[in-house]
Amino acid sequence: MRTIHVVEKTLPMAWEKAVGACWENGERIATQYDKPGDPASRDVTVMIRITEPLSEPRIHRAFPGGLGDLEKYRAEVLYGVHDHWVKPEEGKWEYTYHERLFNYDVPGLDEPINQIEQCIRMLRECGYTRRAQAVTWKAWEDLGIHDPACLQRMFFRIVDGRLDLNVHMRSNDAFKASFMNMYAFIELQKVVADGVGVPVGEYVHIADSFHVYGSYFADFEGFLKLVAARPVEQRVWSSDGVVPMFIEGCDGLLAEDDMPEAKKEKVRARKAELEQMLVGV
Repeated sequence: MRTIHVVEKTLPMAWEKAVGACWENGERIATQYDKPGDPASRDVTVMIRITEPLSEPRIHRAFPGGLGDLEKYRAEVLYGVHDHWVKPEEGKWEYTYHERLFNYDVPGLDEPINQIEQCIRMLRECGYTRRAQAVTWKAWEDLGIHDPACLQRMFFRIVDGRLDLNVHMRSNDAFKASFMNMYAFIELQKVVADGVGVPVGEYVHIADSFHVYGSYFADFEGFLKLVAARPVEQRVWSSDGVVPMFIEGCDGLLAEDDMPEAKKEKVRARKAELEQMLVGV
């Protein structure tokens, strides 16, 4: 398996460089999701090191999906706004990352484990501990389900007074998913850092299979053309320049009738925070 190692200061440049390297260097490997006639995917093992994950600009203009969707995904990972959709017995979602990280249910235990809360506790007690990790894999469930979790593990550690985070993925759609994954995981890194009382340090994203699917090569070629045609400043956004779209994402979540009220309260608080940012602009 070919491997690539990317080091950049900011998230959008790290993502752009990693996706491009996957395209240029990836092995041609079929996937279990290919349709007849689909080209083989481009696939590598990747380590992406972002040295200042909260530095602006934080958003790549060419990531697939809208800015409102990015805000919704952030809320899924941090708040669990769609945990109530986890009902595999009804043919619905089989997991969410929030549910696995904050509400890890183990057969035989009386209560689920809030792994993020435990990581914060351990890091407060010993910043250099090697035990502050959160896992998602449930071997008793995931070996037989249709869509097992791609995120496998988060490893938190304080280095030089800052909270570093290593994220381990078994599988990661390089073009259509990895930017949103990294953005939300960095937001979670900040939550843990705030809980411990230290600044955010480096972010490292490790994926065993970082791939561009053959089924959307045509879309991906559009991304390559955009990157080649525009200067860097026209390929990125700063977070404070897209706040209205983030607010729209919050509004979309608040319009969901089935969302538990406790989750809506978190979304309302986030919306108020974003609106305050607009006042300050």
